[in-house]
Amino acid sequence: MTSLTAMPRAGQLECICEPAALGEKAGDRRGMALLATGFAFSVLAQVLTLSILPLTGLSLAPVQGLASLPYAAFYIGAALASLPASLLLDSFGRRAAFSLGASLGAAGGLVLVWALVSMHFGALVLGAFWLGIAGGFSLFYRHAVVPVGGRGAMALLIVFGAATLAGLVAPSIASLVEAAAVPRAFAGTATAAALAHVASLAATVALPLQRRLKQENETAALQGWRSLLLPTAIGALGWFVMTALMGATPVAVIGCAPSEAVVGAVAWHVMAMYAPALALAVVPKAARPVPLSAVGCLFLATGAIAFAVSGSVGGFSVSAALVGTGWSLLMLGTTLWVDSKGPVSRWLLGIHDGALLTGAVLGAFAASALA
Repeated sequence: MTSLTAMPRAGQLECICEPAALGEKAGDRRGMALLATGFAFSVLAQVLTLSILPLTGLSLAPVQGLASLPYAAFYIGAALASLPASLLLDSFGRRAAFSLGASLGAAGGLVLVWALVSMHFGALVLGAFWLGIAGGFSLFYRHAVVPVGGRGAMALLIVFGAATLAGLVAPSIASLVEAAAVPRAFAGTATAAALAHVASLAATVALPLQRRLKQENETAALQGWRSLLLPTAIGALGWFVMTALMGATPVAVIGCAPSEAVVGAVAWHVMAMYAPALALAVVPKAARPVPLSAVGCLFLATGAIAFAVSGSVGGFSVSAALVGTGWSLLMLGTTLWVDSKGPVSRWLLGIHDGALLTGAVLGAFAASALA
């Protein structure tokens, strides 16, 4: 007789896949490596994109009031993609869902290149929007990786931490492509962002097949929505602070340094966004949801103060690093918080991430007031 603990719960997602894809098998290690690779390239594309959107919006906007629209369009796209991305993971699996997101990112990058070459503000907003949709899909890597290999927090920390490499290489890549694209400012960076999404696509299409069946009764899983309210509210506030400060940072840096320094400041921010995950992977027992979230809020507040008193590239870089660290700890904490009680309805996950990114959209519009 089957034990009660082995029986699936209402709303639980069950994996039907090859035997080699279960447990600590080669399929798991390969899947984790490909997820880490796809996520790292997706984050690289985001670093390159977000480092130029505030500046390109400032230079191409027909009126000053629209300067923040491309930056905000990125997060609007991400917010709108969150629920469809969540449901597509159920219906078609992670390989199809993440590949679709990467494809849209590559297309958005090409639109962005055309916009910069043609000096077309409308196309700039459209390209940013498509790139944002890709960002919304890639945000679900953190949910998809939790069950991989049954390693829970460790798998999340490893894949999340792999994006640290994006921060390390982004300044060098931006410098090389901008030199090659002279005199078309930022067109080289946009091209590199499109190619990063192509590389992410190459990783995601190679993911081991993992089909999922959803239990017929989703009602019980949906009833857990109250437990998501607090981590969702905290996470949305963190996204608001992060996007507001990082939307203002490129404009603030360009006022006291060459444009190359902007990517450097953003790169420090991105390394800080993902490096804490690598550190916590050494001591995974320290990855506890509520303490991580609380410390993350403290770092965000400190980064906001540092931004307010900064007047040099170094000061803004320190602020960006503090904000990135705070965002990292907050995202790790709230993600573990949300997943701590077992499988969550994909509807709830989509709504949760949509709320986080709504905070990001509001922060993006607030950035113009801080710059």
